[in-house]
Amino acid sequence: MTTDGNRPIEACLIDLFRHLGIERAHIAAGQQSGGDWPGLATHYAERVATLTLVSPRPMPELRSLQCPLLVLAGDQGPTAAAADEVLVEVPRAASHRLRGYEYLLWSDVMAGRGEEIAEAISNFLDAHALPAVSLPEGEGEVAGITYRVRGSGPPLVLMPLDLTPSQWEPLIEPLSARYCTICLGGPLLGVVAILEARGRSDYLSVVRTVLDRADIKPGDVVLEVGGGSGVVLRQIARRTAGSNRIIDVDINLYLLREAASLAKREGLAARIEFRQGSAEAIPLDDASVDVALAMTVLEEGDADRMLAELVRVTKPGGRIGAVVRALDLPCWSNLPLSPALHTKVTRPYSAAGAAQNGCADASLYHRFAAADLAETKFFPQLAAGTPEIEPVRLALVESQIVASLEPAERAEWQEAAAAAKADGTFFIATGYHCAVGTKRV
Repeated sequence: MTTDGNRPIEACLIDLFRHLGIERAHIAAGQQSGGDWPGLATHYAERVATLTLVSPRPMPELRSLQCPLLVLAGDQGPTAAAADEVLVEVPRAASHRLRGYEYLLWSDVMAGRGEEIAEAISNFLDAHALPAVSLPEGEGEVAGITYRVRGSGPPLVLMPLDLTPSQWEPLIEPLSARYCTICLGGPLLGVVAILEARGRSDYLSVVRTVLDRADIKPGDVVLEVGGGSGVVLRQIARRTAGSNRIIDVDINLYLLREAASLAKREGLAARIEFRQGSAEAIPLDDASVDVALAMTVLEEGDADRMLAELVRVTKPGGRIGAVVRALDLPCWSNLPLSPALHTKVTRPYSAAGAAQNGCADASLYHRFAAADLAETKFFPQLAAGTPEIEPVRLALVESQIVASLEPAERAEWQEAAAAAKADGTFFIATGYHCAVGTKRV
């Protein structure tokens, strides 16, 4: 993966290693850090002592991995099945399964099972010893990557852990007692990089349509729950040019910090207020905002409770808008495939599922109707993703497509995809369900 400055992410990581004086390190990362570690492990294999992945998905780079691998995963749900595939492809890998656990991208796994995971990681790292280092504790930034150093011992680099609210924090104390832990962050890594890339894609056109129909007026108080890296918030801040109070409520402290940092970088920090809180219990008074938005958040909890909270905090006559990933709509690509294969690959694919009571389908429209909102507008939209802008997310969707094919079909897809990538015409479009309504007076 390359950064905005067209530097490969591994080059930025090597700059960080050199700055800290690290020759080799243990690396740990999450499922959606698929753009963070592969370049480092492929082009600078001598720098990676071991790799620990939380609930990984199959990737070509894993098959050629030169260092020992530890797979940490639950034993339930689709992500468990994906981890099983990794263990088949890399039979020499070590594994620790969290019994009775389904890992989702937003699962707070370290808060819930941290003691067990810390022991599993320590046992694995102890079997692959590294010389200890002693670095000054503190924080800094190198080549667009932020870092925080704690403890001393063999270096352990902790890359961002998906959408996990606590990230690695519950493990920092036990791990830093034995290792020099180096937590990484910033807009180039993990899910923040994915969300920022999505904000440069056609997804922003989906958002703009929702914002247009939400009809934000000067002086309106605007709320977004689960603002993530702040892509939509910054878009609103630019559109409203300081004429609106904008509030981000997010349960995830990691994403709140990253969103605030990105807003500051773009000179928009004074226009956005960042608060920690749950979308299922928004920490705002009744009827306190004019526009309430939830962009790809209703998937991650109790959707009906979130929608009720959005309605509660909105003033009569105010607008509520939502976007959810459409896991019930097919993906669409522009490849010249045979009719049979085209039919087979034009079906729904899920890069990540929805929580048990979440909403990632057309039920969004019925939920809005049940909330007794007036002037409702319902509209699905497609957003095309390209390898140039969204390499990690697109690679994940494509890997799901390829995994569903027979050998001859796979060869046909790969030949057509390679040709389209070579001439710059490759894309995969995925769907979103969108709804906007007005709270009755």
